[in-house]
Amino acid sequence: MQHQMKIYKNLEDFIPLENAVVTIGTFDGVHVGHQKILSTLKESAKAIGGETVLLTFFPHPRMILHPEDDSLRLINDIEEKVQQLADAGIDHLIITPFTRDFSNQSPEEYIREVLVDRIGTKKIVIGYDHRFGKDRSGSLNDLLGHAEIYGYTVEEIPEQDINDVAVSSTKIREALIKGDINTANSYLGYPFQLTGMVIRGNQLGRNIGYPTANLQVHESHKLIPAYGIYAVEAAIIEPIKIKTGPYSPNLPERVLQGMGYIGTRPTVDGVGRSIEIHLFDFNEDIYGKTLRVKFLHFIRHDQWFETMQELIDQMAVDEKKVRAFFTH
Repeated sequence: MQHQMKIYKNLEDFIPLENAVVTIGTFDGVHVGHQKILSTLKESAKAIGGETVLLTFFPHPRMILHPEDDSLRLINDIEEKVQQLADAGIDHLIITPFTRDFSNQSPEEYIREVLVDRIGTKKIVIGYDHRFGKDRSGSLNDLLGHAEIYGYTVEEIPEQDINDVAVSSTKIREALIKGDINTANSYLGYPFQLTGMVIRGNQLGRNIGYPTANLQVHESHKLIPAYGIYAVEAAIIEPIKIKTGPYSPNLPERVLQGMGYIGTRPTVDGVGRSIEIHLFDFNEDIYGKTLRVKFLHFIRHDQWFETMQELIDQMAVDEKKVRAFFTH
């Protein structure tokens, strides 16, 4: 029987476990650095015959505590994160709304009411730098100080592993912003994705022989890679709904190859950013459908052409390069 993760959209939905082995964090990217922490979590659970629990927050705490700061950019939207955590073999995922009330709990209240009473924590796997409770005043010392009273143990994630996580996240973001998709994907351990709905564009692509699906990305805080042309794989999927209960992955109806464009279309009208996907050997109406696009290879940066013909000629060169990428 294949492992199936259970999702809880609220702490209130969770029934305390006998032997919960818990970690807490945003886990944005669920990248190779995070994978190390998740392995530790799973080994700890196995050692005591327990079940793994990952507590994460959505929206991101920063959006609640600092709504004026709009700079946060996410590597994963919530659906992608859930899928990656399920793939990593986590047993229970609690995605709880981060609220002002929640952030105002004292460290002891948080330990007693959330970790012990609500989850049934027997072991917590956490980094030395983890902060929680009102004004982020709770720390590893609080967790250690209350461990005996509440009957749980604490496993500290080594500082080096924590640093690796920070480095990975930073390197992934920096690489994506430059268009260095190879580096980003090697740190992620899987291809970077954008998921969104296909909306009507200005139909220009079909007039020049490159009909494109215009993508409206679901997550407004999602990091968008460098402007340019990419080799992509796109899957048409059912719209994703994350709900309390067993997680069933959203399997693609089919996977198509193509080239992706991110930019302002400087040669045409230069208005706003668009994300367009030209699917190879495909000619169907997919307006209103959900596309999950994997970015596999960077071809070139966005550029301005003197004439439409130069743009069309360049598109032919780009297509050749992308098709070559898929056949090599």
